[in-house]
Amino acid sequence: MTALIDRFPRLPDFISLARLDRPIGIYLLLWPTLTGLWFAAEGWPGWHLFFVFTFGAVLTRSAGCIINDIVDRNFDGRVRRTRERPLARNRIDVVEALLFMGALLFAALILVLTTNLLTVMLAFVAATIAAIYPLMKRYTYLPQAILGIAFSMGIPMAFSATTGSIPLIAWLLVTGNVVWTVAYDTEYAMVDRDDDIKLGLRSSAILFGELDRIMIGLLQVLFLLVLVFAGRQIEATWAYYLGLTIAALLFCYQQLLIRDRNRDGCLAAFLNNHWAGLAVFTGVIVNYLAA
Repeated sequence: MTALIDRFPRLPDFISLARLDRPIGIYLLLWPTLTGLWFAAEGWPGWHLFFVFTFGAVLTRSAGCIINDIVDRNFDGRVRRTRERPLARNRIDVVEALLFMGALLFAALILVLTTNLLTVMLAFVAATIAAIYPLMKRYTYLPQAILGIAFSMGIPMAFSATTGSIPLIAWLLVTGNVVWTVAYDTEYAMVDRDDDIKLGLRSSAILFGELDRIMIGLLQVLFLLVLVFAGRQIEATWAYYLGLTIAALLFCYQQLLIRDRNRDGCLAAFLNNHWAGLAVFTGVIVNYLAA
């Protein structure tokens, strides 16, 4: 790696721009997408679709981070958490960022073209939602809901690629994932709340105010209830519900982390959602193996 950086000294900046050094967003996009894929295939989906949706998640999340930083480049330098980002520090210019994003999206397009027309159409819808998300914090106190929709588009795409259709259970999973996204991204927004208020930006953390912890808890409970209902639709085994139980325990831990609303605790709670998503996905895998 050192030799590679010596040869390409700007490589760390592009890695940082795509957040490849901070893969939490990849996990939070990947676990629900793969959960949807396993639901759609009723088990192992095959190497082709597994490859498409795994690498597609990496590429699209990275491209989404770039468009977010382009839109927010004049704000990021004034926010404690984001002031070191490459665009905020002028280590990468907008044209370079756009070219890099275009390359990532082209690679994602190549992947999705190996599926079917419905999935390709959904991919364009997903890209549009991801593109408008960074602007939403200027116009609504719930940009987290738009992020939730963007992070849930992999679910109907997984069903369309696997079965050629999008059944009701797919939309049930989408609903649950949107709710979960609002919960964990509110924890994330709590980290930046003071800075966002000063800059005139909006978020669910600002909207909920002193009710933030209660609202996060209610959203987490609703997420679990939606997944319990989804489990009943497929007559899930004990393994599925064990995964949900582990996720519930992790949510309780997150409530402890955010109890004082300090930045480090809120960030730790947000990052902990990786394990909650993994617990649910693992439960789904074992469920189909045990069925």
